Amino acid sequence: MPKAIALYSGGLDSTLAILVAMRQGIEVTAVTFLNHFGCDISDKSSCSKDPFSAAEKFGFTVKLCHLADKFIDIVKNPKFGHGKNMNPCIDCRILMLKEAKEFISTTGADFIITGEVLYQRPMSQRRDIFPKIDREAGLKGYVLRPLSAKHLPLTIAEQTGLVDREKLYGFHGRSRKPQMALAKEFGLTEYPAPAGGCLLTDPLYSYRLHELLSYNETPSVKDINLLRLGRHFRLPSGVKIVVGRDEKENVTIEALRDKDDILLWIEGIGSPTTIVCEGATEEEIMTAAAFCARYSDAKNQPSVEITIQRYKDKTTIKVTPPYNTFLEQYRIAHKNTKKKKAA
Repeated sequence: MPKAIALYSGGLDSTLAILVAMRQGIEVTAVTFLNHFGCDISDKSSCSKDPFSAAEKFGFTVKLCHLADKFIDIVKNPKFGHGKNMNPCIDCRILMLKEAKEFISTTGADFIITGEVLYQRPMSQRRDIFPKIDREAGLKGYVLRPLSAKHLPLTIAEQTGLVDREKLYGFHGRSRKPQMALAKEFGLTEYPAPAGGCLLTDPLYSYRLHELLSYNETPSVKDINLLRLGRHFRLPSGVKIVVGRDEKENVTIEALRDKDDILLWIEGIGSPTTIVCEGATEEEIMTAAAFCARYSDAKNQPSVEITIQRYKDKTTIKVTPPYNTFLEQYRIAHKNTKKKKAA
């Protein structure tokens, strides 16, 4: 029985690619890659869907693989550049294929499958880019794209008879109608709606990440996770303040806190949880307390008592909620966000 490794996000395209292969009697081991920047099985980006439900229904194995610092390195310095924001799409694909290649030796697989569709993504899913990605990964001829195979050169698996090319497809472009029809044929009834891309394609998230890397070339997992939350401020010294926007974010911010970070909130009233990352002076903590007061339900009061939680110490201080003009001089905000606020 032929064996294949599949790059698997849990989305519609990667699921269909596996089912097309399995229909030809190919044994598939799916690999779902995770990273710190939003490609997480609990997220809603296009590369981040639940990988287990379809696997259980159709009977294939899923392995999880975290790309960790390897992915951070290509985000900072991608060989083939970024897209419109901080997305290193080509380098990302090459990295995943290189990692998938490692599974070939352990599983005895003959080739690799991806759910890529020709011209669906403008940067990494073009006819001229596919061969470059495969060569860079050291997999020339070994990557089968079942959904668009009839528009692409023969792979080694097709040439050697492991795969019947006539039972593959010629999908192309951004429309998902052909995939939806094929899903119905397979009995794949539950699948996520397509999303716009990973967090690295989001302008605000990318702006925050770029700003973070300008201050810290080796950010911690906490620093990266905070990028998805709250309102962000940077003081002249480089100290960062993040103010929660709702109860869910407050809980997450508290969970992410390191022992050297400081938390602030207001007791007994609607209040954001505010985190001051390590290294803040007393004056900077006072500034963070003012931010906390400004975004609380007590923002119109002349004086607000703020609770300050250090590692093993809890104190309170009183501050006056500031005007927005004071906050804006420290806000980390993408220019488009600033324009919307001004309007």
